[in-house]
Amino acid sequence: MTGTALPKAVLFDLLTALLDSWTLWNSVAGSEAAGRAWRAEYLRLTYGCGSYLPYEDLVRVAAGATGLPATAAGALEARWLELPVWSGAQAALDALRGRTKLAVVTNCSVRLGAQAAARLNTRWDCLVTAEEAGFYKPDLRPYRLALAKLGVEPGDAAFVAGSGYDLFGTSAVGLRTYWHNRVGLARPDGAPAASLERPTLDDLLPWLEGHPP
Repeated sequence: MTGTALPKAVLFDLLTALLDSWTLWNSVAGSEAAGRAWRAEYLRLTYGCGSYLPYEDLVRVAAGATGLPATAAGALEARWLELPVWSGAQAALDALRGRTKLAVVTNCSVRLGAQAAARLNTRWDCLVTAEEAGFYKPDLRPYRLALAKLGVEPGDAAFVAGSGYDLFGTSAVGLRTYWHNRVGLARPDGAPAASLERPTLDDLLPWLEGHPP
């Protein structure tokens, strides 16, 4: 194990940076196309709603708006504990444990956020959900709440994003960001570039240690 200094804290998006929520949504929807459309509509509602509205309600409204049956949102919740862990995610957390504080900042309810975070075998120093913060990312308040709980300044931390929308918030807060763009998403219009964008987490530790590939 290298002794190179790490940031005082590393914050993670949960449902796309560490967990493969895409596959679960697609499976519940019946196809990749239907799942992507459902997820896109959910994201549009999430990023446009401002203050927190129940995550489960937004998922249900998005399902109806994209032509999915009324049972889709309930089916997604019933299968929530099936959320797959991305390959490399557990290894990345294991490499960081004990060397820096680890936190989750996720756009979902407290209940579902805790269940999803438990899919990873690690002890989180902080878990902030949109419900607790009262706002969805990329509003600055969820990121700032996590930093305050950790007692760490933005310049002494880093963020691992799974969605390009996080880049709006992390840039404004002052968090340098590794974008784990596993499914090859286009960067949203107007979003700042990530400090490093990769399709896997393989380069995360070197980047955090100041030795990007």
